[in-house]
Amino acid sequence: MTPLAELLADRIRRFGPITFADFMRECLYHPVHGYYSKAEFKRFADYYTSADVHPIFARLLARQFAEMWETLGRPEEFTLVEGGAGAGRFASQVLDFCEAKLPVFYDALRYVAVERSAARREQATVCSKRHAAAGHFASSAEVPAHIVAGCFFSNELVDALPVHRVLMESGALKETFVGFRDGKFVDTLAPVSTCAISEYFAAQNITLHDSQHTEAGLEACDWISEIGRRLGRGYVLTIDYGHPASDLFDEHHMRGTLLAYQNHRASEDFYSAPGEQDLTAHVNFTALELWGKRSGLETAGFTSQTACLLALGQGNEFADLYDEGQTEAEHTKARLQLKMLIHPEGMGERFQVLAQRKGVCASPLTGLAGMSPSISG
Repeated sequence: MTPLAELLADRIRRFGPITFADFMRECLYHPVHGYYSKAEFKRFADYYTSADVHPIFARLLARQFAEMWETLGRPEEFTLVEGGAGAGRFASQVLDFCEAKLPVFYDALRYVAVERSAARREQATVCSKRHAAAGHFASSAEVPAHIVAGCFFSNELVDALPVHRVLMESGALKETFVGFRDGKFVDTLAPVSTCAISEYFAAQNITLHDSQHTEAGLEACDWISEIGRRLGRGYVLTIDYGHPASDLFDEHHMRGTLLAYQNHRASEDFYSAPGEQDLTAHVNFTALELWGKRSGLETAGFTSQTACLLALGQGNEFADLYDEGQTEAEHTKARLQLKMLIHPEGMGERFQVLAQRKGVCASPLTGLAGMSPSISG
Protein backbone atom coordinates (compact mmCIF):
# COMPACT_ATOMS: atom_id res chain seq x y z
CA MET A 1 0.00 0.00 0.00
CA THR A 2 1.11 3.54 -0.74
CA PRO A 3 1.61 5.97 2.18
CA LEU A 4 -1.65 7.72 1.27
CA ALA A 5 -3.49 4.39 1.09
CA GLU A 6 -2.40 3.67 4.67
CA LEU A 7 -3.74 7.05 5.81
CA LEU A 8 -7.06 6.61 4.00
CA ALA A 9 -7.52 3.05 5.22
CA ASP A 10 -6.95 4.16 8.81
CA ARG A 11 -9.46 6.99 8.39
CA ILE A 12 -12.11 4.62 7.04
CA ARG A 13 -11.48 2.04 9.78
CA ARG A 14 -11.94 4.73 12.44
CA PHE A 15 -14.82 6.77 10.99
CA GLY A 16 -16.49 4.64 8.33
CA PRO A 17 -16.78 4.85 4.53
CA ILE A 18 -16.03 8.17 2.81
CA THR A 19 -17.49 9.70 -0.35
CA PHE A 20 -15.55 9.10 -3.55
CA ALA A 21 -15.19 12.88 -3.81
CA ASP A 22 -13.26 12.87 -0.52
CA PHE A 23 -11.17 9.91 -1.69
CA MET A 24 -10.39 11.56 -5.03
CA ARG A 25 -9.53 14.87 -3.39
CA GLU A 26 -6.99 13.19 -1.13
CA CYS A 27 -5.54 11.10 -3.95
CA LEU A 28 -4.94 14.15 -6.11
CA TYR A 29 -4.40 17.03 -3.69
CA HIS A 30 -3.19 15.69 -0.33
CA PRO A 31 -0.48 18.24 0.58
CA VAL A 32 2.23 15.60 0.95
CA HIS A 33 1.13 12.45 -0.86
CA GLY A 34 -1.30 13.77 -3.49
CA TYR A 35 -0.65 13.08 -7.16
CA TYR A 36 -0.68 16.80 -8.06
CA SER A 37 1.16 17.92 -4.94
CA LYS A 38 4.52 16.53 -6.00
CA ALA A 39 7.09 18.22 -8.22
CA GLU A 40 6.34 17.65 -11.88
CA PHE A 41 8.77 14.89 -12.77
CA LYS A 42 6.72 11.82 -13.70
CA ARG A 43 3.69 13.46 -15.34
CA PHE A 44 4.85 12.85 -18.90
CA ALA A 45 4.91 9.11 -18.12
CA ASP A 46 1.17 9.32 -17.37
CA TYR A 47 -0.22 12.06 -19.67
CA TYR A 48 0.59 15.29 -21.46
CA THR A 49 -1.45 18.36 -22.30
CA SER A 50 -1.80 20.59 -25.37
CA ALA A 51 0.75 23.03 -23.93
CA ASP A 52 3.32 20.21 -23.93
CA VAL A 53 2.86 19.45 -27.64
CA HIS A 54 4.10 22.76 -29.09
CA PRO A 55 4.24 26.45 -28.00
CA ILE A 56 1.79 27.28 -30.82
CA PHE A 57 -1.03 26.37 -28.41
CA ALA A 58 0.06 29.12 -25.99
CA ARG A 59 0.91 31.57 -28.77
CA LEU A 60 -2.51 31.38 -30.40
CA LEU A 61 -4.26 31.74 -27.06
CA ALA A 62 -1.99 34.67 -26.23
CA ARG A 63 -3.40 36.43 -29.30
CA GLN A 64 -6.89 35.66 -28.00
CA PHE A 65 -6.07 37.10 -24.57
CA ALA A 66 -4.75 40.24 -26.25
CA GLU A 67 -7.99 40.61 -28.18
CA MET A 68 -9.94 40.21 -24.94
CA TRP A 69 -7.89 43.09 -23.54
CA GLU A 70 -8.83 45.17 -26.58
CA THR A 71 -12.52 44.30 -26.14
CA LEU A 72 -12.35 45.42 -22.51
CA GLY A 73 -11.09 48.83 -23.67
CA ARG A 74 -7.38 48.25 -23.05
CA PRO A 75 -7.42 48.53 -19.24
CA GLU A 76 -4.15 49.61 -17.64
CA GLU A 77 -3.90 46.16 -16.05
CA PHE A 78 -5.22 42.94 -17.56
CA THR A 79 -5.08 40.07 -15.06
CA LEU A 80 -4.69 36.67 -16.68
CA VAL A 81 -5.28 33.95 -14.09
CA GLU A 82 -4.43 30.37 -14.99
CA GLY A 83 -5.98 27.69 -12.80
CA GLY A 84 -4.02 24.48 -12.32
CA ALA A 85 -0.89 26.09 -13.74
CA GLY A 86 1.41 23.22 -12.77
CA ALA A 87 5.10 23.91 -13.34
CA GLY A 88 4.30 27.03 -15.40
CA ARG A 89 5.07 25.81 -18.91
CA PHE A 90 2.02 27.46 -20.52
CA ALA A 91 2.56 30.65 -18.53
CA SER A 92 6.15 31.08 -19.68
CA GLN A 93 5.20 30.41 -23.30
CA VAL A 94 2.45 33.05 -23.21
CA LEU A 95 4.67 35.63 -21.52
CA ASP A 96 7.63 35.03 -23.82
CA PHE A 97 5.40 35.39 -26.88
CA CYS A 98 3.62 38.52 -25.64
CA GLU A 99 6.92 40.18 -24.75
CA ALA A 100 8.30 39.49 -28.24
CA LYS A 101 5.23 39.92 -30.45
CA LEU A 102 2.60 41.84 -28.46
CA PRO A 103 4.62 44.36 -26.43
CA VAL A 104 1.79 46.83 -25.78
CA PHE A 105 -0.39 44.06 -24.37
CA TYR A 106 2.57 42.70 -22.42
CA ASP A 107 2.94 46.06 -20.65
CA ALA A 108 -0.61 45.66 -19.28
CA LEU A 109 -0.41 41.92 -18.61
CA ARG A 110 -0.32 40.60 -15.06
CA TYR A 111 -0.16 36.80 -15.12
CA VAL A 112 -1.17 34.87 -11.99
CA ALA A 113 -0.37 31.15 -12.08
CA VAL A 114 -2.61 29.41 -9.53
CA GLU A 115 -1.32 26.06 -8.32
CA ARG A 116 -2.02 24.15 -5.08
CA SER A 117 1.31 22.31 -5.06
CA ALA A 118 4.12 24.27 -3.38
CA ALA A 119 6.70 22.27 -5.34
CA ARG A 120 5.09 23.12 -8.68
CA ARG A 121 4.64 26.78 -7.71
CA GLU A 122 8.38 26.92 -7.12
CA GLN A 123 9.02 25.34 -10.52
CA ALA A 124 6.70 27.89 -12.19
CA THR A 125 8.44 30.82 -10.50
CA VAL A 126 11.82 29.62 -11.74
CA CYS A 127 10.38 29.10 -15.24
CA SER A 128 9.15 32.73 -15.43
CA LYS A 129 11.76 34.34 -13.18
CA ARG A 130 12.54 37.14 -15.62
CA HIS A 131 8.85 38.04 -16.09
CA ALA A 132 8.30 37.95 -12.33
CA ALA A 133 11.16 40.41 -11.81
CA ALA A 134 9.51 42.74 -14.33
CA GLY A 135 6.19 42.59 -12.47
CA HIS A 136 4.34 40.53 -15.06
CA PHE A 137 4.18 37.16 -13.29
CA ALA A 138 3.22 35.82 -9.88
CA SER A 139 2.55 32.34 -8.55
CA SER A 140 -0.20 31.75 -6.00
CA ALA A 141 -1.92 28.94 -4.16
CA GLU A 142 -5.25 30.75 -4.42
CA VAL A 143 -7.30 32.53 -7.06
CA PRO A 144 -7.16 36.32 -6.51
CA ALA A 145 -10.05 37.54 -4.37
CA HIS A 146 -11.05 40.03 -7.08
CA ILE A 147 -10.11 40.15 -10.75
CA VAL A 148 -10.95 43.71 -11.82
CA ALA A 149 -10.48 43.12 -15.53
CA GLY A 150 -9.06 40.07 -17.22
CA CYS A 151 -9.53 36.41 -17.97
CA PHE A 152 -9.58 33.20 -15.96
CA PHE A 153 -8.10 30.41 -18.08
CA SER A 154 -7.80 26.68 -17.47
CA ASN A 155 -6.66 23.76 -19.57
CA GLU A 156 -7.43 20.27 -18.23
CA LEU A 157 -8.25 21.50 -14.74
CA VAL A 158 -11.95 20.79 -14.35
CA ASP A 159 -11.62 17.10 -15.28
CA ALA A 160 -9.46 16.67 -12.15
CA LEU A 161 -11.94 18.23 -9.71
CA PRO A 162 -13.39 15.64 -7.29
CA VAL A 163 -16.70 13.99 -8.18
CA HIS A 164 -19.30 11.95 -6.33
CA ARG A 165 -20.06 8.52 -7.81
CA VAL A 166 -23.75 7.63 -8.01
CA LEU A 167 -25.96 4.78 -9.19
CA MET A 168 -29.62 4.78 -10.21
CA GLU A 169 -31.07 1.61 -8.70
CA SER A 170 -34.76 0.72 -9.07
CA GLY A 171 -35.69 4.36 -9.46
CA ALA A 172 -33.71 5.53 -6.42
CA LEU A 173 -30.46 7.47 -6.53
CA LYS A 174 -27.70 5.82 -4.46
CA GLU A 175 -24.14 6.96 -3.82
CA THR A 176 -21.04 4.80 -4.09
CA PHE A 177 -18.85 5.38 -1.04
CA VAL A 178 -15.33 4.07 -0.46
CA GLY A 179 -15.02 1.40 2.21
CA PHE A 180 -12.10 -0.73 3.34
CA ARG A 181 -12.45 -4.46 3.86
CA ASP A 182 -10.10 -7.45 3.87
CA GLY A 183 -7.10 -5.25 3.20
CA LYS A 184 -8.46 -3.38 0.19
CA PHE A 185 -10.69 -0.46 -0.77
CA VAL A 186 -14.20 -1.45 -1.87
CA ASP A 187 -17.37 0.18 -3.23
CA THR A 188 -20.11 0.66 -0.64
CA LEU A 189 -23.64 1.70 -1.69
CA ALA A 190 -25.69 3.97 0.57
CA PRO A 191 -28.18 6.86 0.32
CA VAL A 192 -26.70 10.03 -1.16
CA SER A 193 -24.55 12.05 1.22
CA THR A 194 -26.14 15.39 0.31
CA CYS A 195 -29.34 16.60 -1.32
CA ALA A 196 -27.12 18.72 -3.60
CA ILE A 197 -26.55 15.56 -5.67
CA SER A 198 -30.25 15.19 -6.48
CA GLU A 199 -30.49 18.92 -7.12
CA TYR A 200 -27.52 18.68 -9.50
CA PHE A 201 -29.40 16.36 -11.85
CA ALA A 202 -32.77 18.08 -11.41
CA ALA A 203 -31.33 21.48 -12.39
CA GLN A 204 -30.18 19.98 -15.70
CA ASN A 205 -33.43 18.08 -16.32
CA ILE A 206 -31.50 14.80 -16.25
CA THR A 207 -33.19 11.51 -15.39
CA LEU A 208 -30.69 8.68 -15.15
CA HIS A 209 -31.39 5.26 -16.63
CA ASP A 210 -31.91 2.35 -14.27
CA SER A 211 -28.58 0.67 -13.36
CA GLN A 212 -26.65 3.68 -14.69
CA HIS A 213 -23.43 4.61 -12.93
CA THR A 214 -22.25 8.19 -13.30
CA GLU A 215 -20.64 11.15 -11.57
CA ALA A 216 -21.96 14.33 -9.97
CA GLY A 217 -19.43 17.16 -10.28
CA LEU A 218 -20.51 19.31 -7.36
CA GLU A 219 -17.04 20.77 -6.89
CA ALA A 220 -16.95 21.97 -10.50
CA CYS A 221 -20.24 23.79 -9.88
CA ASP A 222 -18.85 25.48 -6.77
CA TRP A 223 -15.66 26.30 -8.67
CA ILE A 224 -17.31 28.08 -11.62
CA SER A 225 -19.68 29.93 -9.27
CA GLU A 226 -16.74 31.23 -7.25
CA ILE A 227 -14.80 32.26 -10.37
CA GLY A 228 -17.86 34.20 -11.55
CA ARG A 229 -18.14 35.99 -8.21
CA ARG A 230 -14.47 37.00 -8.22
CA LEU A 231 -14.41 38.27 -11.81
CA GLY A 232 -15.31 41.93 -12.22
CA ARG A 233 -15.19 42.29 -16.02
CA GLY A 234 -13.80 39.85 -18.51
CA TYR A 235 -13.82 36.24 -19.57
CA VAL A 236 -13.58 32.67 -18.38
CA LEU A 237 -12.01 30.33 -20.93
CA THR A 238 -12.20 26.61 -20.13
CA ILE A 239 -10.56 23.95 -22.29
CA ASP A 240 -11.14 20.34 -21.35
CA TYR A 241 -12.58 17.05 -22.51
CA GLY A 242 -16.25 16.43 -21.83
CA HIS A 243 -19.79 16.82 -23.13
CA PRO A 244 -23.07 18.69 -22.64
CA ALA A 245 -25.26 16.95 -20.05
CA SER A 246 -27.57 15.50 -22.71
CA ASP A 247 -24.63 13.50 -24.09
CA LEU A 248 -22.79 12.86 -20.84
CA PHE A 249 -25.69 11.06 -19.19
CA ASP A 250 -27.16 9.24 -22.20
CA GLU A 251 -27.41 5.47 -22.72
CA HIS A 252 -23.89 5.39 -24.18
CA HIS A 253 -22.42 6.32 -20.79
CA MET A 254 -23.99 3.71 -18.53
CA ARG A 255 -20.73 3.20 -16.61
CA GLY A 256 -19.90 6.88 -16.23
CA THR A 257 -16.69 8.52 -17.40
CA LEU A 258 -14.37 8.21 -14.39
CA LEU A 259 -10.95 6.79 -15.28
CA ALA A 260 -7.56 6.27 -13.68
CA TYR A 261 -4.43 7.07 -15.70
CA GLN A 262 -0.96 5.69 -15.19
CA ASN A 263 1.81 5.22 -17.74
CA HIS A 264 -0.47 6.54 -20.52
CA ARG A 265 -2.91 3.71 -19.83
CA ALA A 266 -6.49 4.19 -18.71
CA SER A 267 -8.27 1.82 -16.32
CA GLU A 268 -11.23 1.64 -13.96
CA ASP A 269 -9.01 0.49 -11.09
CA PHE A 270 -9.64 3.67 -9.12
CA TYR A 271 -8.29 2.25 -5.88
CA SER A 272 -4.89 1.19 -7.18
CA ALA A 273 -1.92 3.15 -5.82
CA PRO A 274 -3.70 6.14 -4.20
CA GLY A 275 -1.63 9.27 -4.73
CA GLU A 276 0.42 7.73 -7.53
CA GLN A 277 -2.07 7.72 -10.40
CA ASP A 278 -4.28 10.36 -11.98
CA LEU A 279 -8.07 10.26 -11.58
CA THR A 280 -10.29 12.16 -14.01
CA ALA A 281 -13.93 12.43 -15.09
CA HIS A 282 -15.33 14.06 -18.22
CA VAL A 283 -16.41 17.67 -17.76
CA ASN A 284 -20.11 18.46 -17.70
CA PHE A 285 -20.19 21.69 -19.71
CA THR A 286 -23.93 22.17 -19.15
CA ALA A 287 -23.31 22.38 -15.41
CA LEU A 288 -20.54 24.96 -15.94
CA GLU A 289 -22.95 27.03 -18.01
CA LEU A 290 -25.84 26.80 -15.55
CA TRP A 291 -23.87 27.42 -12.37
CA GLY A 292 -21.84 30.12 -14.13
CA LYS A 293 -25.04 32.01 -14.88
CA ARG A 294 -25.83 32.04 -11.17
CA SER A 295 -22.78 34.24 -10.59
CA GLY A 296 -23.20 36.48 -13.62
CA LEU A 297 -21.33 34.56 -16.33
CA GLU A 298 -22.92 34.62 -19.77
CA THR A 299 -21.98 31.96 -22.32
CA ALA A 300 -20.02 33.55 -25.17
CA GLY A 301 -19.58 30.33 -27.12
CA PHE A 302 -18.85 26.62 -27.12
CA THR A 303 -16.85 24.73 -29.73
CA SER A 304 -14.04 22.27 -30.30
CA GLN A 305 -10.34 22.96 -29.82
CA THR A 306 -9.96 22.36 -33.56
CA ALA A 307 -12.32 25.20 -34.49
CA CYS A 308 -10.89 27.58 -31.91
CA LEU A 309 -7.23 27.12 -32.88
CA LEU A 310 -7.99 27.19 -36.61
CA ALA A 311 -9.86 30.48 -36.22
CA LEU A 312 -6.98 31.99 -34.27
CA GLY A 313 -4.24 30.77 -36.61
CA GLN A 314 -5.68 31.34 -40.04
CA GLY A 315 -5.31 35.13 -39.90
CA ASN A 316 -1.55 34.94 -40.40
CA GLU A 317 -1.47 31.41 -41.85
CA PHE A 318 -0.04 29.98 -38.60
CA ALA A 319 3.14 32.04 -38.86
CA ASP A 320 3.45 31.78 -35.06
CA LEU A 321 4.23 28.09 -35.52
CA TYR A 322 7.82 28.73 -36.49
CA ASP A 323 10.85 30.19 -34.72
CA GLU A 324 13.56 32.17 -36.44
CA GLY A 325 16.44 30.16 -37.84
CA GLN A 326 14.63 26.84 -37.95
CA THR A 327 15.45 24.28 -40.61
CA GLU A 328 12.91 22.79 -42.99
CA ALA A 329 13.03 19.58 -40.95
CA GLU A 330 12.11 21.57 -37.85
CA HIS A 331 9.29 23.26 -39.77
CA THR A 332 7.97 19.83 -40.76
CA LYS A 333 8.07 18.63 -37.16
CA ALA A 334 6.22 21.76 -36.04
CA ARG A 335 3.48 21.16 -38.63
CA LEU A 336 3.04 17.61 -37.37
CA GLN A 337 2.73 18.89 -33.80
CA LEU A 338 0.11 21.41 -34.89
CA LYS A 339 -1.78 18.62 -36.61
CA MET A 340 -1.89 16.73 -33.31
CA LEU A 341 -3.51 19.77 -31.67
CA ILE A 342 -6.18 20.33 -34.32
CA HIS A 343 -6.78 16.97 -35.98
CA PRO A 344 -10.15 15.40 -35.09
CA GLU A 345 -8.48 12.08 -34.31
CA GLY A 346 -5.85 13.77 -32.14
CA MET A 347 -6.63 16.36 -29.49
CA GLY A 348 -8.73 18.62 -31.71
CA GLU A 349 -12.19 17.12 -31.26
CA ARG A 350 -11.54 15.46 -27.89
CA PHE A 351 -11.19 18.85 -26.24
CA GLN A 352 -13.96 21.43 -26.04
CA VAL A 353 -13.69 25.17 -25.47
CA LEU A 354 -16.23 27.00 -23.33
CA ALA A 355 -16.02 30.80 -23.30
CA GLN A 356 -18.01 32.79 -20.73
CA ARG A 357 -18.06 36.54 -20.20
CA LYS A 358 -19.12 39.05 -17.56
CA GLY A 359 -19.59 42.79 -17.91
CA VAL A 360 -18.47 42.70 -21.54
CA CYS A 361 -20.38 43.64 -24.65
CA ALA A 362 -21.18 40.78 -27.01
CA SER A 363 -18.59 41.78 -29.63
CA PRO A 364 -17.23 38.61 -31.27
CA LEU A 365 -13.73 37.33 -30.56
CA THR A 366 -11.65 35.68 -33.27
CA GLY A 367 -11.27 32.35 -31.51
CA LEU A 368 -15.00 32.15 -30.88
CA ALA A 369 -15.98 32.57 -34.53
CA GLY A 370 -18.63 30.02 -35.39
CA MET A 371 -19.12 29.00 -31.77
CA SER A 372 -22.54 27.90 -30.58
CA PRO A 373 -24.03 30.65 -28.38
CA SER A 374 -24.94 28.05 -25.73
CA ILE A 375 -24.06 24.52 -24.69
CA SER A 376 -27.34 23.20 -26.09
CA GLY A 377 -26.55 24.84 -29.44
